[in-house]
Amino acid sequence: MNSAILLLSCRDKKGIVAKISDFIYRHKGNIEHADQHIDGETLFMRIQWALNKFDIADEKIILTLKPLIDEFKMEAALHFTKDLPRVGILVSRHVHCLYDLLLRHQEGQFKCTIPLIISNHQEARKIADYFSIKFVHAKSEVQAAAELKKENIEIAVLARYMQILSSKFVKKYKNRIINIHHSFLPAFAGGNPYEQAYAKGVKIIGATSHYVTAKLDDGPIIEQNTVRISHRDTLDDLKRKGKDLEKLVLSRALRWHLERKILVYSNKTVIFD
Repeated sequence: MNSAILLLSCRDKKGIVAKISDFIYRHKGNIEHADQHIDGETLFMRIQWALNKFDIADEKIILTLKPLIDEFKMEAALHFTKDLPRVGILVSRHVHCLYDLLLRHQEGQFKCTIPLIISNHQEARKIADYFSIKFVHAKSEVQAAAELKKENIEIAVLARYMQILSSKFVKKYKNRIINIHHSFLPAFAGGNPYEQAYAKGVKIIGATSHYVTAKLDDGPIIEQNTVRISHRDTLDDLKRKGKDLEKLVLSRALRWHLERKILVYSNKTVIFD
């Protein structure tokens, strides 16, 4: 069943939640889920309602909402659960996250299509063939960007894609590039984080999923997780445990993005229930 999801942010004032709820009620919508958060003077809200009896056509909902949006000076985005975003996965030689995402998608955990895998190496080609997904060996960012455009990709997932993207590329996909960093950011940013962590003798390692910005490993964080280690763990143990974390953290980040549960503000995120 198709539902609408409204994501909004604005200066907090009395009556906003009531007016949004009343708008849905008056037009015969049934609220399925609602969540809100206030940070300082800013209200963030996600509200989802069924459209089977709603008396406004999908394409006219945001226009009908415009008086409310203007009244409260909202930043608002409307999405529909019937829509399946097109996701492109970029990967280098480490393919554990790629495998995990494709298996989860095959099991129906992600509401999207995955028509494209791009890599600067050849290791992922056989995986793409197995899942019957188009594979492109892109030797440059220009070629990768052209393929994403050709396939109308809305969301790019960097599943251990070990390339630095230009600010031009990032700007085109603002808050639509999800990266997995094999470290608990902001600690051990950059390359070889496991080697850095091992050399420091840390007792906890982690993984971080975030939106990509022009500044390396500094984008809004979506999800993080950690695991304890001990002096008995070798560098290989750290990498093995880290891979498990990377798969979990990246899959959560993509799922929440696809379910429209994330709002970005001030280089931070609100993750709705």
